[in-house]
Amino acid sequence: MGKRQREGILPFKVVQTDAPLIARGGLVLPYEFAKSLKLPKVIDKELPQPGSGRGYKASAFVMPMVLMLHGGGKKLEDLREVKGEKSLREVLEMDGLPASCTVGDWLRRTGEGREGLLGLGRVNGHVVRETMRRDGRKGYTLDVDSSIIEAEKEGAQFTYKGGKGYQPQMGFVFELGLIVEDEFREGNVPAQAGAVGFLRRCFGAMPEGKHIEYVRLDSAYYQAEVMNLCFDEGKWFTITADKDRAVMEALRSIKDWRCYKGGREIGETLHTMSKTKEAFRLVVQRWPKLQGELFDASPYCYHVIATNREEEAEEIVRMHNKRGELENYIKELKSGFGMEWMPCGETYANAVFFRIGVIAYNLFQAMKLLALPPWYRSCTISTVRWKLYQIAAEVTSHAHQMLLKLAAPLEKVLLFQRFRLRCRQLAYDSS
Repeated sequence: MGKRQREGILPFKVVQTDAPLIARGGLVLPYEFAKSLKLPKVIDKELPQPGSGRGYKASAFVMPMVLMLHGGGKKLEDLREVKGEKSLREVLEMDGLPASCTVGDWLRRTGEGREGLLGLGRVNGHVVRETMRRDGRKGYTLDVDSSIIEAEKEGAQFTYKGGKGYQPQMGFVFELGLIVEDEFREGNVPAQAGAVGFLRRCFGAMPEGKHIEYVRLDSAYYQAEVMNLCFDEGKWFTITADKDRAVMEALRSIKDWRCYKGGREIGETLHTMSKTKEAFRLVVQRWPKLQGELFDASPYCYHVIATNREEEAEEIVRMHNKRGELENYIKELKSGFGMEWMPCGETYANAVFFRIGVIAYNLFQAMKLLALPPWYRSCTISTVRWKLYQIAAEVTSHAHQMLLKLAAPLEKVLLFQRFRLRCRQLAYDSS
């Protein structure tokens, strides 16, 4: 081949090898961490047993999916990548993996009966409890929000945005980024439906000695029943208020407006609904409308927060605005862990897949809090994949001991060793 012909062509050939190599050697980390929390055992305990002695246990379906989602896979077909990593499966002692079509059947079978989804909820609760009991705080902030997953599936319904999809609801412990409760919903279910029941489940999901002390909610939760629940349970709340007729009349009673940042003014008043047990504050921001908006009767735009907190109005706004950080958690779940796409045509099967995604997400949050160095706590899953998971490795043996040789600098080898030591400590603490 002449020089002109070689231009743009790198000087190597591609061949196949049977050497015991691993492309994603770092995937041993989430799997060993899961085992340190006894996750496979809990899965097999909480989910229905196989129909025959030759069937796969529930953990043989759930753990490969968790591993796939950590590695960046999104579709059930991506499980073939895990199955193809023979040396990785040898290290992880994953002898047999079901085919992707078998996993799809298992999702449908598990979703058909309510017990399977409830069992996965208990598995997620185990991850939450094991993480939170090692955290020094007693009181936490609960953020609840829903998010649309677009899906042109047979069973999907039209959402308020016009397309077909689902609208799962999630309750986050803000300080730790953990999802304590989730509910997979059809796209046409209003966000405000079942609000009190969902909050009760979130409160009940807290481990012994821990509690929700502050609830931050959007306007879908601006309901008398929600406020009464918070009053009865002794919870502080800030809720974005609906600007209905009663609220707008209350705003007109505010006389003491003072300057706030960004050219806004701030004020407050007391308010009550016909069914609320106690009165609450309305903390209000207002700012002049643009010229094109002056056709409306009011010259101002308003943002209203309903609250029973006692801080100054400016502090209430600051605290409630931190709810905006919730979008980062939801983005991590959907984009980072592949929950922006559902694999099955049946809603009940997708509910199972989504809850497994929640477990994978929570396991990652727990890893950052309990096992990885502190500087990893602000990292997303995509960063951890690039830095840790996608490390090539070789599996060898010496003196009857399996060795995992990482193709990485010494500092990362030491990180792996410290991580594994921390997993041993967690396993001992959990026993």
